Formats: sequence, C-alpha cells, structure tokens
Amino acid sequence: MNSNSTLISVGNFDFKLSHLLIIGILALSFSISFLVRSQPAEWGWELNEFDPFFNYRATEYLVNNGVDAYFQWDDELSWYPHGRNVSETSQVALHLTAATTYWVFGAGGNLYDFTILFPVIFGSLTTIVLFALVRVIGGTTAGLFSALLFSVSIPILTRGTIGWFKSEPLGLFFAILALYLLLSGINSKNNKIAIPKLVSGGFFIILGLSAWGGNQFFIIPLGLFFLILPFLRKDHKFLIWAIPIFSLSATVTSLGFERITSNFIVGLGGFALLIPTVFLVLCIVVQNKSNEKYKTRNGLLFLLSFLVATSAFLVINASEEFIPLPSHRYLNAINPFLTTTDPLVDSVSEHATTTIQHSFFFHSVIMLFAGIGIWMLIKNSKSSIIQNDMKSFSLILGITGVYTASAFLRLEVFASISVIILASLGISILCQSFFSNQTQLSNLKNSIIKLSFGIGLIVLLIIPLTSYSPLNVFQVGDNPFTMLNGGTNYAVATNDWNDSLEWIKNNTPENSVVAAWWDYGYWIQAKSDRTTLADNSTIYTSIIEKIAKIFLSTPDEGWKKLQIMEADYFVIFVAGQRLTLDGNENQPIYILQGGGDESKKQWFMRIAGEPLNKHLQSDGISGTDHFWNNTLLGKMIPFNLIGYVNFQTNQQSLSYQPGFTAIYEKDVKFSPDEDGPLRLVYSSPSFDASKGEAVIGVFIYEINKDYVPLD
Repeated sequence: MNSNSTLISVGNFDFKLSHLLIIGILALSFSISFLVRSQPAEWGWELNEFDPFFNYRATEYLVNNGVDAYFQWDDELSWYPHGRNVSETSQVALHLTAATTYWVFGAGGNLYDFTILFPVIFGSLTTIVLFALVRVIGGTTAGLFSALLFSVSIPILTRGTIGWFKSEPLGLFFAILALYLLLSGINSKNNKIAIPKLVSGGFFIILGLSAWGGNQFFIIPLGLFFLILPFLRKDHKFLIWAIPIFSLSATVTSLGFERITSNFIVGLGGFALLIPTVFLVLCIVVQNKSNEKYKTRNGLLFLLSFLVATSAFLVINASEEFIPLPSHRYLNAINPFLTTTDPLVDSVSEHATTTIQHSFFFHSVIMLFAGIGIWMLIKNSKSSIIQNDMKSFSLILGITGVYTASAFLRLEVFASISVIILASLGISILCQSFFSNQTQLSNLKNSIIKLSFGIGLIVLLIIPLTSYSPLNVFQVGDNPFTMLNGGTNYAVATNDWNDSLEWIKNNTPENSVVAAWWDYGYWIQAKSDRTTLADNSTIYTSIIEKIAKIFLSTPDEGWKKLQIMEADYFVIFVAGQRLTLDGNENQPIYILQGGGDESKKQWFMRIAGEPLNKHLQSDGISGTDHFWNNTLLGKMIPFNLIGYVNFQTNQQSLSYQPGFTAIYEKDVKFSPDEDGPLRLVYSSPSFDASKGEAVIGVFIYEINKDYVPLD
C-alpha cells in the first residue's frame, strides 16, 4: 500500500497511512520509555532519591493550601532555626505543574502515588516533543528516529525513572518544547501562527528554567544562534521583531518567579539571551544601512567588535561582579577545566567528572551516527532538505551539549540530547541518500542491497541496547528505590528507613529538632514531619560543615555543639553485611563498607577540614584507632573493630595491613540505660540481620540534655 494512501478524510484533512505510521512509532517510543522508566517499581512503590521528598511536600502544601499560601510559605521544618522561603529557593514550576495536573487528572487519588508516576509520564511525553523539534529541523524521518533513540537513552532514563520527582524530567520537557516553538515560529510563513509560538516559546523556556536550573544550558546555544542568524537568513524584516518577541516573552515570564528573577534578569542567563537579541537587531540595522556589496562584511566586523567588547566585559565582571556570577557548579559547566576546592560539591556523586568511558557507555554507536550527522550537515549537499539556519542550530546545540556534559556526570543528559539530534539527522540523510539512489543494478539486486543496509542499520542500533557490558538499557534503571536500600551498594529492598521514620513520627515530640547528615533531611521532614538542621537544599552550607565537625569531635565536644544547635535527636545510617564465615554463629561478625555514613566519613573529614591521616588508614577507608575511640561518629556506630582479614588468602591480623578488610562485631557504646551524652533509643530491623544479609541500619539517638561533660 502506498504510504500516501488516504485512510479517512475529515473536512479538508486527509488522514493517510503515513500518519498512522507516525502515530504508531511515537506510541512505541512513549511505551518503551514508560516501561523502562518503570522498572524500579518491581522493588516497591516509593519516591526515589532525596530531593523528590521535598518536592512532594511542597506540592502537597500547594494542593492543600492554594497558590497564594504557597508563595508566602516559609518552611519551618527546614534548616532550623532559619527556615526556608520555598518560592525563592525551589523549583516552583515543578510544584505548580504537578499540582495543576493533579487537580485536572488526579481524580482525587493519592497525591504521593501521583508524584511517583509524574516523572515517568512527562519523561515519556518528551519523546513526542523531541520528535516535533527534530521534525522542524530535519523532517519527519529524523524526528521519528530521535523519538526512538530518546526512549532508550541511558543518561535520560537514569534521571527520570519512576519516583524521580525531581527537576530533569519536567525541565527537559519544557525546554525542548520551548525550542520547538521557537524554531517552528521562525520557520512559519504566517505571522498569526508565528507570534503565539514565539510568545509560548519564551514562556516555556523560563518555565523549564524554573523547573530545573540546569536548563540554563539551553540559553547558551540560543544566544550563539541569535548571533549568527542575521548571516543565515535574508528575511531581516521578520527576524528584527520575531526574536525580540521570544526574548521579551522570556523576560516578562521570569518576573513571575522570584528565584528566576534574581538569577536570570540580572544574571549571566539573561545576559546570554538578551545581549545577543540586541546584537541581532543592531546587526540587521547595520546590514540594512550598508551597501549591498558590503552587507556581510560590515555585519561580520560588527560581530567581531561585539565579541571583543563582550569578552572584555566578562573578564572585568569576573573580578568586579557587576552581574552576579552563578554558583561554582554552573561556572564549572561553562568551563569544565575549572576545578573546585569545595569538598561539599565534590561529595555529591552526580557531580563526578565525566570520563571517556562514561560517554562511550552512555552513547556507544550513537556517537558514530552523530559524527556522520555532523559531516553531512557541514558538507555542501544540494540534496539536503535541511535549511542553513536549522543546520547551524543543530551543530551549535550538539557542540555546546557535549562540551557542557564534560563537566559533570549529571549533565550527560545534554550530551545525550545533542548526540540524539545529530545522529537522527545523520541516519535520516543517510537513509534518504541510500534509498533514493537509483542504481543500474537489477531490481532484485537493488532490493537486496537496500534490505542489507536496513538490517545492518537496525543491528547497529539494537546491539548497544542488549549488550551486557557493563549494563544495558533494560538493566540500568532496575535498582531499588533509595528509600528501600538507603542508596547503598546492596540490591535489596527493606523497610528499615520507613520503619525508622515512622518511629520518629510516633515517638518523638512534635517540636523535636533532628540532627542527621544532610542527605536524610528531606526524608525526616516528609515522612516524620520533624524539623531538621540540614537537608539537600544546601542553603546554609555552614550548618553542614558544623554537623561534619560534630561527627569528628570528641563525644563531649560534640554534645556541647549539639546543645548550641538545640538538637534533640541524632540519626546516623550504617550499611554493611553480616558475614557467612563458618564458626561465627555465636559471634556475628560484619563488614561495614556499604555506602552509609561509615563510607562517607572521608567526606565528613574533608568538609570539616580535618586531616585524613588522623582518622583513616592508608587505604582511605578504614578508620584509625583515633577515629573509633575518640570521635562522636566512631562511638555512634554500634560496631566494634575486632581485626582485619584478607579474603583472598584467608590471613587475619589484629592491626591494619594493606589489602586487608576490617571486620566488626556489634557494640552499642551509647546504650539507653547509661548516662552518656547520647542514648540509643531505636535501631532498625536489619541490625539483627541473618548470616549473609545486608545491614541497612538506621540508628536514632536521643541527646541527653542532663549529661554533664567531664571537661
């Protein structure tokens, strides 16, 4: 059947077989994305990671109290005693969108369940808006390839699984939608259609920025695109008002978000969008005032002068800060060679530097097709259906995306989008060139060659999805929710954290203040409804430093500092495993290297400014006698070091030896019936793990207000 065959007509619209094929592929892309993102649900039903719990609390507050109350909300459970102005310090668009969609589609259901599904739905819908964007750039075939590739992209999937009620899924949806509206608007021949698209594009680029601050990345390629647009298109009368409409819409929209107003309008983000817009207008004026022969030359000279002046201003601003600079992690994205001396930033695993191995694992064969796409866009091909401005935008987006992603592992989502777009264009142009090529061979041989090409292409695209080195796309998201295993190295799902948080809620006074490492602050606030000293928002990093110093203080010094901070309880998390060695039934022994506070202590030391060799052995993991005997954290960990074992040679040692692993036995130093600085009032169920089982140990200490220090 001919793909242009009409299946049904509705008015002037003919629904053709090709339309059915497009719908089918988009439905397949959405379904694949939805199913892969939903894999962790087999382990349980929870929000995933840490930030989603605050986002849930904020959305719940908005749903229960309304928009006006939300924008006036000072969250007293955060950062005791300071609190937190939510609308100034959080992803407002995420909360507003979640609440609005819940009001429309939630049907009175459980909001917690709704937020668990929210990232899967919007993450999967992004396959469709990416199709629309790439279709504008390079046609329907390229758009369909991009939707399929996006649905199985590892960096995209890992930051948008079920329960991942965080910034990226919605932020990317809005940002890609904004790019589509902008490009579609400037390609429109009808001003009545172009204007609404451009206004909407500016609106959604800011909405995306409010949902995820990382979307500042998209401002960079947009600014660069605006700089070269006067040289790529001749319809200057259209551009001179179209681009300002987009930028003006973005600026006006940003006024509705407190956090964006301060960071965008008077920051580098707004500078990177508004200044190129001004340049575009002035450049068009310069070109229009120039003799036809010198239009391009004068425009380029003006561009060169502009770049020199802008560079000089940025250099001066770096020292004088006329325009406030973003935080270090955003500067690091602009300059991946910028190193940090902040151990708090370094301690976050998603801030790890991207390596070549990471990039190949994430993109593999897609990188090859992206290279083909770049080559085909750059070469002078008269048969190419892609306009010069769309080619340039694709190349700019591709180069800046890969460049930015080299800073942090978290930013690989940008490289993924860039590589997917370029690869889709490359595959589309390659297919168009190959299948439209009329050879002199017989129809049979011609068909065999084309069939072989199609099969080879499919095999190349499928192999990375099914390979097992180290993981394929269908395995990478198949992990327990962080709430169920504490973010440890163990692929188990337990109720330790849920039971512990429930205990806090039911057994501590409502006005209690809970101290814990900042990772767990959002959990305690959301599930225990208790005030915490610190949480993942890192608004007051000085408090995090104080907690790190408390961990490494002597018990008496730590108690004094906790009194000053007015804490009532102290929660620590210890992860390990009970060993299965023969003969240890009467004396259970354990290893403690599972990813809890016992594995984070080296970061506590860096953040507290403590010398590592004072607390750690030469392996950088095992604690010294000083750590175990003289620090509050060492005393709070309810295990006692009994020796070291080399599991390869079965050698044992009472003192540390390189290559040996520390082993422990249970030992509660701050028992509930003693008059120490702390009292252990709760230990989670897996503290009594059977042989071979993981210990996902949550330990809650009450701070003894009546304790009298010895010194």
